[in-house]
Amino acid sequence: MSNLKVQGNSSGTGTTTLQSANTSSSTTFTLPGVDGTNGQALTTDGAGTLAFSSVGSGTVTTVSVVSANGLAGSVANATSTPAITLSTSITGVLKGNGTAISAATAGTDYVAPGGALGTPSSGTLSSCTVDGTNKVGYIGAPQSTNTTVAASDAGKHIYFTGGSTATLTVNTNATTAIDIGTTILVVNNNSGNLTISGAGVTFQLANGATGNRTVATKGMATLLKVATDTWYVSGAGVT
Repeated sequence: MSNLKVQGNSSGTGTTTLQSANTSSSTTFTLPGVDGTNGQALTTDGAGTLAFSSVGSGTVTTVSVVSANGLAGSVANATSTPAITLSTSITGVLKGNGTAISAATAGTDYVAPGGALGTPSSGTLSSCTVDGTNKVGYIGAPQSTNTTVAASDAGKHIYFTGGSTATLTVNTNATTAIDIGTTILVVNNNSGNLTISGAGVTFQLANGATGNRTVATKGMATLLKVATDTWYVSGAGVT
């Protein structure tokens, strides 16, 4: 291929002649009248007209990230694995709404921990288990004064005091649903006997007969639910 030389003004809009250095043949091109910008290349349509056009592909070496919604960022120079780094001027716990990121508010967006281990300063835990099945129990045996056993009495002691005779009623499971395995202590500090009874409920005296149970004054009984409507009963002063 022969070398080409430029004849005429090639810096602006107009007609420029490219002529072979070895022959008198020439080709006329129309040059664009504006300078190209980054990311553009000078091309020809094959009919003598040159134009600047965007490059369809290539390698990005640097790029900036527009700061918005509390975020700023930068992109490293091109490498085999370019890195994108994001930073934020917002501190604390962040929340997003799909379009923006902002600081979350304690007590509104999340429950602030009450201590180093994240234990809430107050509140009630429900439906918690120790192994995925069994409910969390008490370290002690909180006191109840119910005269009819409730599901909330599980793990507690029911305390009778200041009276003479008394009766503790245990309903059927259909009336008061209580989990099998529930243990309840009964303390009789009355001056007379305490009767444990319930229609449709079986009270099995440990190593004894079934029927209503009697707890003598100053006696203590342990009630353990072993089936839907069956409780085992044992203890000092229990007959």
